[in-house]
Amino acid sequence: MATITKKDLIDRISEKSGERRSTVKDVVQMFLDQITEELAAGNRLEFRDFGVFEVKSRAARTAQNPKTLQRVSVPPKRSVKFKGGRLMRDRLESEPPMVEVTAAGKATAAKAPKPQPAPVGT
Repeated sequence: MATITKKDLIDRISEKSGERRSTVKDVVQMFLDQITEELAAGNRLEFRDFGVFEVKSRAARTAQNPKTLQRVSVPPKRSVKFKGGRLMRDRLESEPPMVEVTAAGKATAAKAPKPQPAPVGT
């Protein structure tokens, strides 16, 4: 499974759209900044058929350090949750899995199926 960076996406969009890389980079960064600002303000972002980003709050709690068994106070926390939309779910379900899980529970990269040789004509 490959890791795709923001730079990779910018290069792809620039190539497909024919726009200059610097222009695409500025637009992508402004888009990400706006998402961050809206989430920081507590707003929910909904992109139809793509998915929904929303901020979830977790209450303060008391946890335990497993090594020392000492009680530790954990402050309240806000985190971003994403729920994929219909088109994304459909696309992910129709694509073959990129990771296989072995009987031992370990994830390994899925191997591409071997191409079958073309039948020889008689």
